Amino acid sequence: MDPSSPLQPIAPLGDGDPRRCGAYTVLARLAGSASAVRYLGRDGDGTPVLLTVAPAALAELAAFRRRFATEARTAERLAGGRVPEMLAAALDRPPLWTATPYVPALTLGEAVALAGPLLARTVRVLGAGLAETLSRAHTTGTVLHGLAPGTVLLAADGPRLTAFGPLGAAESASAGPAGRLSVRLGYLTPEQVAGHEPGPPSDVFVLGLLLAYAATGTPPLADAAAIADAEPVLGAVPRELRPLIARCLAKSPEDRPTAGEAAAALAPEDASPPAPDGWLPDPLRAALDDRAGQVAALLETGSAGQDPRADLDGRTVRVGRQGRRDAGTTEPAVARPREAADVRGVLLPPAPPVRAQAAPAPALPVPFPSPPAPAPPRGAGTSRRGLFTGLAAGVTGAVLGGGGVLAFAPGGGEERRTDAKPAARPRPAVAGVPPRPRWAYEHPAGAGTTLNAAVWRDRTLVLTSDAHTTAVDLATGRRLWQRAEAASAHPAVAVGNGPLLVVGADGFRLLSPEDGTVRGRVTPTGGLRPAAVAGQSGTVVWFTGTAASRTYLVAYDVARSEELWRIQVPNGRPPFPAAYEVLALRPDALVVRQDPRSLTAAQVKAAKGLALFSSHDRATGARQWFRPFGGAVPGGAVAGDGSGRLYAAVAGGLQAFDTRTRRPLWRLAGGSGFGRAQVRGGTLYVADRSQTVYAVDAATGRARWRRVTEAAAGGDLPDVTVGGNGRTLLAADGAQVTAFAAGDGRRLWKFQDAGVREPGGRETPAGYGVLAAGAAGVVVRRDRTFYGLPVE
Repeated sequence: MDPSSPLQPIAPLGDGDPRRCGAYTVLARLAGSASAVRYLGRDGDGTPVLLTVAPAALAELAAFRRRFATEARTAERLAGGRVPEMLAAALDRPPLWTATPYVPALTLGEAVALAGPLLARTVRVLGAGLAETLSRAHTTGTVLHGLAPGTVLLAADGPRLTAFGPLGAAESASAGPAGRLSVRLGYLTPEQVAGHEPGPPSDVFVLGLLLAYAATGTPPLADAAAIADAEPVLGAVPRELRPLIARCLAKSPEDRPTAGEAAAALAPEDASPPAPDGWLPDPLRAALDDRAGQVAALLETGSAGQDPRADLDGRTVRVGRQGRRDAGTTEPAVARPREAADVRGVLLPPAPPVRAQAAPAPALPVPFPSPPAPAPPRGAGTSRRGLFTGLAAGVTGAVLGGGGVLAFAPGGGEERRTDAKPAARPRPAVAGVPPRPRWAYEHPAGAGTTLNAAVWRDRTLVLTSDAHTTAVDLATGRRLWQRAEAASAHPAVAVGNGPLLVVGADGFRLLSPEDGTVRGRVTPTGGLRPAAVAGQSGTVVWFTGTAASRTYLVAYDVARSEELWRIQVPNGRPPFPAAYEVLALRPDALVVRQDPRSLTAAQVKAAKGLALFSSHDRATGARQWFRPFGGAVPGGAVAGDGSGRLYAAVAGGLQAFDTRTRRPLWRLAGGSGFGRAQVRGGTLYVADRSQTVYAVDAATGRARWRRVTEAAAGGDLPDVTVGGNGRTLLAADGAQVTAFAAGDGRRLWKFQDAGVREPGGRETPAGYGVLAAGAAGVVVRRDRTFYGLPVE
């Protein structure tokens, strides 16, 4: 081994090195890091693989095994693009290892040591690839903590990332007292120096550090003090990259771009995946060719590591894309079959939530542990070449400004910080990971073709279907009762503090929320058959029904068991009944709109393509007026509030109207279509299709804040829900739930489960929904799975 070489050589196997990992033959040692040793191996077909094996001493620690498994499963979930596919893994007990396809590559540290500062084009492709991977991780609520010069690889077809947590990027890892694991990270961010939790912006900050280092060959910030207070040295960064890197290195997390924004800004026009030809300079391509030749020779000769008696782990079988087991194994695999990972994902919480059903819970994003605390700056005498060698070498303080130590408890508790020192100055909290659900409830498949959800008194989740009605305890997720005789295709209605009202074919049933028993029935006179509930306030319920081929809007006081009024309204268009929705309530009137699906051709023609609203006297039901509002169309999102204002999505914006004067009040421009708004405490919250969430003064339209969810633009319109205490706003779409501080718009966290499946095994592209549940938190729904999140 030539100590002057910037590249780690391929070394023969020595004493203590494994000869096999499950179905894979170990050929040679590639490099070692603080938390693992990487080996070149091959499968039964002679295909090269990269085997990552944990040191035996660390693998004996329960805390290490838990973190190793978590980071391996994060890698499996993110597989694709710049993240290698996970072929197999042994994660439950020592020995621990993972297998991924082998591709000749150099670490970023090796590349800079060999070729010096990289070309702007190379840095651009590198940054775009890394930022895209970060964006995918952040969409799931994961903070990666895996960026370092030794974990970023440069291959002929583009960059790759090989670490997905603090272990992979650790500078050192050792056993601590009482079974704890001590991990030293080689980098910090300004928010960590100040003692705050790291979030997705922390990953973006380290991305900026790495790109500046790649472009100049030197660190932009010298130590922890510089990270907290000094401006980065970017004079040698190419002009075209300097603004974006400077934004990534902003001291305030709020001033940094999202990972998605960075990826879009960095992507070269000709960088079609995986990377444009010639993205690497000649010296690096020559080094890759040389490494590929060495590997080819090893695969051909197979001269090292073929002793079958030294099998590292005969328990684990290889898992391919279809979860196929290789023949010849004698015990069950400990690697998770891929079809199981598709059903429930791959990130498992340290302490599973209480389950109400026997079926396995969908996996949940694992909260990242407490951030590293600042450590004293390291000496500046270490050579750059000595710092950047090895396939997964950690980053030292000379490059990214000092490290901090994490201590992982063996029992899964919170880690304690070490090497801590007082924060230099307070900084705002940054976006983090979602709260761990208190429980997860999965409603049985096949239990009706419809499933509606409602919340009763912040205590009970009520699920209605055409098979039965079910109640779930919001505190524990335990099913309380189920009643087939109360089946309903409509959501249940909580009538004040009293019973639950469900719509049946022959009238309404009043159910006891405690046990589901039928307390009474509401059977309208004159043969009226209820169709749907239009709205409710206190003990008064407004609903539509049909009798003698006519449709009526009815007001009914449940507490008094008395019909207040009944007026005839237009019939619907089969097969849809004429359902109405109460949008705005004033002391003297209610404003309603007919379900757009039930409009007849004559109604649509008469309205000239606009949505028509009607106002009715609250005491008698008499219609006061019938008219359109602005450019609101029949299918557009509309909401109202107790002040009598309507908020309607119109072309190019959202417009507010006063239903008393029928005049427009203000207009919010932007977006490619707005969703339904919600008003709370004088603030209107709404989101558009570009995944931007707005908070404006409901009376004037004056902006209070605006934030993006970071979900893919152009997808589902996010639904906004204000938590029961009014302090948290949640935006739910087809990809995730994003939480914001309702007061100032700080992005708090993102929640995403791992997907659901239909009974036949086909994945259901179900979106997310949120039900506000007061002091118990909120309920997040995805298809038939419900989570109780402790949201403040």
